[in-house]
Amino acid sequence: MTKPSLRLLVLRTSGLEQLRRFYECLGVALGPERHGEGPLHYSGQVGNAVLELYPLPEGAGQADATTRVGFAVADLNGVLDTLQAFGANVITPPQQTPWGYRAVVRDPDGRAVELYQD
Repeated sequence: MTKPSLRLLVLRTSGLEQLRRFYECLGVALGPERHGEGPLHYSGQVGNAVLELYPLPEGAGQADATTRVGFAVADLNGVLDTLQAFGANVITPPQQTPWGYRAVVRDPDGRAVELYQD
């Protein structure tokens, strides 16, 4: 049996443009998409997976801030500088860990986003 791999991650938000700008600070190239009568959303390639950002349906309340995601980036300190200029909250400053050079930030919806230097 082959091991599964992640192909799609969908994050829903009430602040679509702000969330798009945050993930673009990581280096994810997100472009607008619409499927049929569905809502305008953004989609971009992250390795072999696709990251999609969708608006929350009206009346859905707040985005789920309990989801935690992680990304490998080429220049952790540079990405953190860009994110801090954007206004992102750094939860854990960059440090060497058993898993590599790592920092944790919050996206605009409050999700913890782990960043690892690739």
